[in-house]
Amino acid sequence: MLTNTPPSAPMNSAPDSQLAVAETLMSLLRDTTTEPRPDIQLEALTLAVSADLPVLLWGEPGIGKTAALTQLAASLDLPLTTVIASVHEPSDFSGLPIVGDDPAEQGVPVAPPDWAVRLVRAGKGLLFLDELSTAPPAVQAALLRLVLERRIGALQLPPGVRIVAAANPRSSAADGWELSPPLANRFVHLQWTHDHEVVVRGLAGTWPRATLPRLAPEKLPEAVDFARRAVCGLLSARPTLVHRLPTTETRRGGPWPSPRSWDMTLNLIAFATAAGSSREVLSLLVRGTVGDGPGLELLASLDRMDLPDPEDLLADPANAVLPERGDLRQAALDGVVAAVRTRPDRARWDAAWALLVRALETGAPDLVVVPATTLASVRQEDWDVPAAVEHLAGVVSLSQRADRAADRVARVGAKAGR
Repeated sequence: MLTNTPPSAPMNSAPDSQLAVAETLMSLLRDTTTEPRPDIQLEALTLAVSADLPVLLWGEPGIGKTAALTQLAASLDLPLTTVIASVHEPSDFSGLPIVGDDPAEQGVPVAPPDWAVRLVRAGKGLLFLDELSTAPPAVQAALLRLVLERRIGALQLPPGVRIVAAANPRSSAADGWELSPPLANRFVHLQWTHDHEVVVRGLAGTWPRATLPRLAPEKLPEAVDFARRAVCGLLSARPTLVHRLPTTETRRGGPWPSPRSWDMTLNLIAFATAAGSSREVLSLLVRGTVGDGPGLELLASLDRMDLPDPEDLLADPANAVLPERGDLRQAALDGVVAAVRTRPDRARWDAAWALLVRALETGAPDLVVVPATTLASVRQEDWDVPAAVEHLAGVVSLSQRADRAADRVARVGAKAGR
């Protein structure tokens, strides 16, 4: 009896073979490289990780927070341990009670979770606490000791473990909660956004490379001294900034000033100084630790610390090096004029004029107008006008004429509007 049997399927169409081809395709898609590329977000993150401070990345879903942490762990050769905080119980972070042979005599010990044991065995690692803003208050409370002391029950995580968390804003989080103030105050908060060029180049197969900052050994004592002077100088002048708990629940879940966060800020300034990081990177870190208001005040005081000493400028005006930034140059010139007014004499007055001429030759002319006008008012009757004034007379006169013209235009406009 003859039966119709279907032709045998080609060897390469077997299901297991097709899965192997699919796996090859997925492997090719995962085959990417990295390149050094300036990225202030990534630099701020690696600097905080280098300083062994817990970091919390804030960003909308799908922005690339998890991918950034995966790439960071691979670049730093740290095993990545991901823990979704919202799917754990408080005991998973404080330790699981285990009844021993005689609880009345020996008590009830607590056992750490398996991921914590693996970190201890490895001796190093990147602990990634994901979806932190979906963790309920009880879990957030259990995380306090882990984030600050690196302890889970009786288990101490090794110094080689770094902690980074990620969270979505409450408006875009699944059943999101605001962070409790004690937990929020333990983190350096970084707003994570996407860069169009980085995304496009990464999808093409090349992502930016995360590297730890290079700390200059010879700068370490100077960096510590600078950081201490910066933070202590600001808090001495503004004692109300030492501890300022925000009034709204949302802001309490972000960065705000406290002795703990100022200590973190001091560490970050020292690391950024020793690494030669840019002011943009330092701004992200400082504002992400004590908040925008106190952070901007600290950055402004850092700018003033960078200003040259007026007495040094007066001592050698011909070789004086003035700041490039216009606002800092203006502040330096104002400081020189103030120094002459405080202790006026002919030699210092002449040196100040020579310095203003140098500022005119190396920067924007309008920056010398106000200092020159103020310096002229310091002149005493027996002081001859120095030749240097001739170089500035045209600039001051032109500026004054421009101001008078602007006033006339403003008056005409006001009359027309009546």
